[in-house]
Amino acid sequence: MLQQDDVQSAEMLRDACQRVAEQMSKVIVGQQEVVQQLLIALLGQGHCLLIGVPGLAKTLMVRTLARTLSLQFNR
Repeated sequence: MLQQDDVQSAEMLRDACQRVAEQMSKVIVGQQEVVQQLLIALLGQGHCLLIGVPGLAKTLMVRTLARTLSLQFNR
């Protein structure tokens, strides 16, 4: 059975992810699923490979995620 603290922690994490996704959607339009997948990879301490033709805003998406989370971005 889940402890109340675990439930609250999960809810706080969900809310934080939603806020990050909302902030990113102000810059990145129509890529909500990709943003969610990026957040899942980040939270799971995994890797994410963005593949696509030039002009799909892959770099902008990662730069926006870094800015939203106050992280460094280098290309």
